[in-house]
Amino acid sequence: MLRMGSISRALPCWLAFVFMPFALEGTTVAVGRAGLTATVSASGAYEIAVPGPGWRFSGTIGQPPMGLTVQSGTDNIGGAYSEISFDFYSSAWRHGAIRAYSGARAVLFTLTTQWGGQNNVTFPSFNQYPRGLHGIAFSGLFAYPTFFGANEESPWIAFDSGLHTAILAPVTHFMVASTGISGGTLGSGISARIAAVPTGFTQQTLLVLDDGINQAFDAWGSMVTRATGKARPANDADIMLNHLGYWTDAGSTYYYATEPGMSYPATLRAVKDDFAAHGLPLGYMQLDSWFYPKGPAADWHSRDGGIFRYFAAAPPFTSTLAVFQKAMSIPLVTHSRWIDPLSPYRSQYRMSGNVSTDPQYWSDISQYLAASGAAGFEQDWLADRAVTDFNLTDADDFLDNMAAAMGQQGISVQYCSGTTRHFLQSAKYGNVTTIRASEDRFDRSRWTSFLYASRLAGALGVWPFTDVLMSSETANLVLATLSAGPVGVGDALGAIDAGNLARAVRADGVIVKPDAPIVPIDSSFWKDSGNAQAPMVAAAYSDFGVVRDWYLFLYPQGDNTQAQFRLADVGLVQAAFLYDYFDGTGRIVSPGEWLSEDVTDFRYQVAAPVGWSGMALIGDIGHFATLGKKRIAAVTDDGALHVTVAFAAGETMRTLRGYSPGAPSAAATAGSVSDVRYDPASGLFDVDVMPGADGTTSIDFVRQ
Repeated sequence: MLRMGSISRALPCWLAFVFMPFALEGTTVAVGRAGLTATVSASGAYEIAVPGPGWRFSGTIGQPPMGLTVQSGTDNIGGAYSEISFDFYSSAWRHGAIRAYSGARAVLFTLTTQWGGQNNVTFPSFNQYPRGLHGIAFSGLFAYPTFFGANEESPWIAFDSGLHTAILAPVTHFMVASTGISGGTLGSGISARIAAVPTGFTQQTLLVLDDGINQAFDAWGSMVTRATGKARPANDADIMLNHLGYWTDAGSTYYYATEPGMSYPATLRAVKDDFAAHGLPLGYMQLDSWFYPKGPAADWHSRDGGIFRYFAAAPPFTSTLAVFQKAMSIPLVTHSRWIDPLSPYRSQYRMSGNVSTDPQYWSDISQYLAASGAAGFEQDWLADRAVTDFNLTDADDFLDNMAAAMGQQGISVQYCSGTTRHFLQSAKYGNVTTIRASEDRFDRSRWTSFLYASRLAGALGVWPFTDVLMSSETANLVLATLSAGPVGVGDALGAIDAGNLARAVRADGVIVKPDAPIVPIDSSFWKDSGNAQAPMVAAAYSDFGVVRDWYLFLYPQGDNTQAQFRLADVGLVQAAFLYDYFDGTGRIVSPGEWLSEDVTDFRYQVAAPVGWSGMALIGDIGHFATLGKKRIAAVTDDGALHVTVAFAAGETMRTLRGYSPGAPSAAATAGSVSDVRYDPASGLFDVDVMPGADGTTSIDFVRQ
């Protein structure tokens, strides 16, 4: 929550001039970036005017404001700003503020109830706003996307045919906020289910605008996490994000089931050994709800009950969770439900709804998990069973205390079966690193909803998880890898597709992934918002500054099988070699060239930009993310192409592929390389690279 009123710092002369307030016919004005203006009139009307698309957002507090002032300052959300503030009375004294930023086309609205009172004021509340726009909302379980509906939990997201985009959403009190259109008015505030707010209660809302849908998501999400103070986790921040894992949740082979004639511990030890025998060591093992006693009978078999006690049930275990983990010799990720009505926890700890808000409960659970070798904690059923009473404090207490206690023990948190509120709430916690963005058991029917929910997750600094899949499912595995989140499989003993998995992970089980989650490109947003039934085009990237390779995943969504897009749609500004990963073919494409791709099944392509050298690096063709940084540690192009390759222990050779209009030479400055193999017809070249003593190879490619 921001402190209002006294923020003031010295600004450069030009910035002071830009933010100089001025009055026009009783109107106070603050000027933000690119000519955006915020105004408040003596009558109580307020307006945000946005040049470019020519949009206006107008509302009123319904009475003349008192103490109307304007001041400049800086904050951690958007930097330098100009802010109009005022007081008014509506069943209680309220303080309002409208803050326009110079570094972003964004406006922060603040409403503070100074003496407590009814929750009967929504601010902002726009009776005039851009209409006739397309939009997307996230509704219900797993933040399911919809282009033709709304939900009070979702940000209001709208865009025009030029892809100018506006996002209106809360930055505080996510679990009880309400945003959307009601009675023709667009607003964001606290849900009408809350009758009153206490003295000093403050709610803040951001309006962010940008020229592009994905750009707007990124700008908005960055501002939200700066507002909450979240340290956004890297895509390798914990064991779930960095290593291949085995899952026993719904849809996996061993969900409430074992190998015939084997116990649960024996089955899972055999699974771990099976992966190791294939040269694919597991980084962790996920234990789903079968591992603890549930329901009134404290029965591990129960699939309907809540937690009776949170410890390893015997059976299926013959000893403690710590003993099992020590025998497995890999970290655990443990699942959690709601607390059963007959659980002794109900009388032992403070409760709200079906969960505990008591910090002691979370301290006890986190200490048990830490002592049992757990590195991750999955809170499931967040949408409908693992919920608190609906009030201003309890949901925050539940999730705050969970994150704090797990953080103290170095345990990461994953949200599962959440709604849009939980995606937003994750922006508060650095150790909430992953979130399920798909229904149980990832498959083709989940792809579209997953990609759009990943757009929401990625904006807010939490990595999306596909849920469990099988290693033989190539397309599912490509998407899981390109999600930049966890890769979790649930294969039966003897069914591992080691070749497929080796394209997702290194020999040490480390995932080779992009830098950002794969999400729909802007033109797919536009087409899907018009129900065009056009093929999906989604993209992720690996970014090395002057070199950024894009990974494109295409698939049909209806009878229209022609995907039409430009590489400029993903942000490329130079020619690129567009490489079909599974066909092994490609061609040079200009960024503005319209591509028409026939998509009857999924297609996977790598767009490698042509640099100053005239060459394009596709990367390690043995991995789906060919330029993933766990394999390609560095790339520069200054007229020659310089590449550093990282190896896992025991790896002896990798093959790099690239494009060059003429045969290049390759020389190793660390490690060693083979002769270049060049095909003049396609322009493709391959070279084998071997590590040096430090486990890396550094190569210089020069066109001859």
